[in-house]
Amino acid sequence: MNRRLAALLLAGGILASPAPALADPCRAVPQKGSLPAGLARGERFSGPVVHVGDGDSLCLSLGPRRGADWVEVRLADFYAPELRAPGGREAWDALRRITAGRQVDCVSRGRSWDRVAADCRVAGRALGDQMRAAGVREGGRGRSEASRPR
Repeated sequence: MNRRLAALLLAGGILASPAPALADPCRAVPQKGSLPAGLARGERFSGPVVHVGDGDSLCLSLGPRRGADWVEVRLADFYAPELRAPGGREAWDALRRITAGRQVDCVSRGRSWDRVAADCRVAGRALGDQMRAAGVREGGRGRSEASRPR
């Protein structure tokens, strides 16, 4: 087999193999253990949005270290469809539009896996209310009491 054919076969094999998943850019909350200071239940925290993961999670920057000071927040008052489910992409787009370049103020409700579940506001208005006003339908794998309108 000549070198050119071998290179083409190798390149085809690499391109056909699945790509690795991107690492979570928000690393301020460890997988296990206590929440970092300032993120425990009832604590207030705020920062600019640096990443939107899906229709009900985003990352806020709480300091200068890229990733290490980024906290992933699960909106406690809105339950969006999963990103690849019907309505998921629209929910993600809406949350990006609502929060783009904005400061988000949150109150922690505690841990949700490697995230903080929180009630969050932009310009004094609850993000869940803003998502519903934007016409985003709630959904997903379930719907918690926390996501029901108050």
